[in-house]
Amino acid sequence: MAAVLEFEEVSKHYGGWLSRRPPVRALDNFSLQVEAGEIFGFLGPNGAGKTTAIHLALGFMRANSGRGRMLGRPFGEARTRRRVGFLAENVALYHRPALHLVQFYGALNGMGGTRLRQRARDVLELVNLGSDAERNVAAFSRGMLQRIGLAQALVNDPELLILDEPTSALDPIARVVIRELLLRLKREGKTVFLSSHLLSEVELVCDRVGVMHQGRLARLGKTADLLHSREQTQVVARGIAAGAFPGAVASDGVVSFIIATASQRQVLEQIWKLGGEVVSVNPLKRSLEQIFLEVTQARGEGA
Repeated sequence: MAAVLEFEEVSKHYGGWLSRRPPVRALDNFSLQVEAGEIFGFLGPNGAGKTTAIHLALGFMRANSGRGRMLGRPFGEARTRRRVGFLAENVALYHRPALHLVQFYGALNGMGGTRLRQRARDVLELVNLGSDAERNVAAFSRGMLQRIGLAQALVNDPELLILDEPTSALDPIARVVIRELLLRLKREGKTVFLSSHLLSEVELVCDRVGVMHQGRLARLGKTADLLHSREQTQVVARGIAAGAFPGAVASDGVVSFIIATASQRQVLEQIWKLGGEVVSVNPLKRSLEQIFLEVTQARGEGA
């Protein structure tokens, strides 16, 4: 199956020979493929190149080298964008009643008539703004503006959703609503490209994750694989003293400690020799925050 979103050795720099400052390389031979029907988490510190990559995909700017395709077509085609829903990081919307505003964005995508009016009401309900349909968005809170921004991204029933920080201004209840909505869209076969600094949210919904650093893809993999370390294993045993292994912690009659995966067999044999019982042996569970810091700090980024 062809990738829904594809970057192939894309580079983009700002500035140049007309500027007194040396050029800033935002993307450096960046390559990535996003598969159909997945929720892909796009992570990285500020200035890593995430927004540049999104703007290139949508045709807001051109790359200096490399190429990319979105929904099978080269970046920047207007007809392709009608099949895409986009939510920018900083939502800026016309001051209109919410329903009229969503209808306006639907009309920009070629929608009209009864279908558009009903779809606009439907997406407002999806983001819990149905009761605010007639209110002017000028009076909306930041969190409500975030949700109306998501509604306009959904109104054209897109095949691909590109969301830049969609939950940054939301309260915990609204985040749960949006999280469930994203999972529902995935079940419907849509693809979601999600850029976010809220790593706990990404961890809950994303099938795969890519971590950007200094314009390059520094880490890529299935979320479950990344969160389970291959180098370290957590062992839980009973019937042995906590001091039998370095760093062991005793609680409720069991002892738990972390070992190098390569030494697993040797450690289990030692537990049995001590007369103990192995309760569980599992790869060490990490958080995306730990992975994020590991990637950025290993390449000279501050914590």
